[in-house]
Amino acid sequence: MMPMQYGPLVERLLAGEFVCPITDEDAYRHLQDETTREVIDDYLKPLNRRLASNPEGSVWFLAWLELGKEAREQLSGQLALTMNSLQPLLEWMQLVQEALGRDAVMSAGDVLKPAEFTLKCEDNASLKDRLQRLAADRFFNSQSDALDNQVKLIFRRLKEHGYLLQPHSDRQYYLVTSKVDYLVDLIRFIRDEENLPVDDEPQQQERLI
Repeated sequence: MMPMQYGPLVERLLAGEFVCPITDEDAYRHLQDETTREVIDDYLKPLNRRLASNPEGSVWFLAWLELGKEAREQLSGQLALTMNSLQPLLEWMQLVQEALGRDAVMSAGDVLKPAEFTLKCEDNASLKDRLQRLAADRFFNSQSDALDNQVKLIFRRLKEHGYLLQPHSDRQYYLVTSKVDYLVDLIRFIRDEENLPVDDEPQQQERLI
């Protein structure tokens, strides 16, 4: 029987959440323990689910244990949603990197400030145009013409999808979560493959779910 203390964590994982040191340091620490993972996996087995992580082990999420017909259909739906959001997420990452003058791709723990990002884009016509087009993408779906409102919406959407965490609701800065690491791994996988097979290979499944 799974200890009650892990109940809320399992519920969040089953709801599709990603657990990392940024989103929940205590839960992430628990998942670093092999015995804890075995207990949770035993509980998840009848649900045809199991714990999975990215290659670096910086983020934990759930994968299917066996890909039957129902699981395959759900996985295909998840893949479709991920693919629809991939291009705008890539563009956002590139915009942040260029606007803030960073050499490396953003990673978990990076601090982002909407006001700073807005200011950088306002001062550069090319960045401003790209930002406005990005905000109008279906993934963000901004209806505003004001750059400040567009940026606020983008950050809010990214927070809703688990890519950003706002530690304090009254302070306008965000932390990048390890779900971005998962996204980077997914992009690398797509880059190295000609298509996106949904098959029984555990490694591929962990990267794509």
